[in-house]
Amino acid sequence: MTTQDTPAEPVLPYAIIAKAARALDDRALRTLFIDARAANGFLPQPIAPELVEEIYRLSILGMTASNALPMRLVIINSVEGKERLLRSTHARNIEKTKSSPVTVIVAADLRFHEHIRRLWPHAPENALRFQGAENAAFAKQFALTNATLQGAYFMLAARALGLDVGPMGIYDKESLDGEFFPDGQCTGIFLIGLGYGDDSKVGDRLPRFAFSEVATFV
Repeated sequence: MTTQDTPAEPVLPYAIIAKAARALDDRALRTLFIDARAANGFLPQPIAPELVEEIYRLSILGMTASNALPMRLVIINSVEGKERLLRSTHARNIEKTKSSPVTVIVAADLRFHEHIRRLWPHAPENALRFQGAENAAFAKQFALTNATLQGAYFMLAARALGLDVGPMGIYDKESLDGEFFPDGQCTGIFLIGLGYGDDSKVGDRLPRFAFSEVATFV
């Protein structure tokens, strides 16, 4: 076969080339995933409220179903706020919570659908599928799922801005919701310790599943 007969390589559309070029470099991947670890304690360095706001501004750009954005945040950065939070904190997380300059309660707004017409203006009727007692269970699960997703965006945004995060479960959910969400509109999902992690309190990375153990192509 002559050179002239050799099939030409397919030319990729410019859009595909441009999108592929957006892939993060090794440094960014290490910051977000490879070297990043869950913080088990924090250094005594305050975190400015403006930095927390910047984390939020990045995280809110992450996608949610119907652009519902049900995540609500309680940013605890005062002694009084910590005292209120510690009442519903598991004993093993008390020191971590005390040491974090900021602890964030990630919650879901169970009345998120009241904002659908604003957030999904091209199809405002979408709000109807979340309304009424017959749709309450579906709406709650929808809120919890998408607010949890937003909480993950928030943690990655914090890492991207140079901070460490220490996610924690809510030990006494009834107590926490009663303390911070007494009107019942929101419900807590999990906590995030936020700051500069104390690396001396981080152990070896625990095992992970291999791709073949958890994924199937169909």
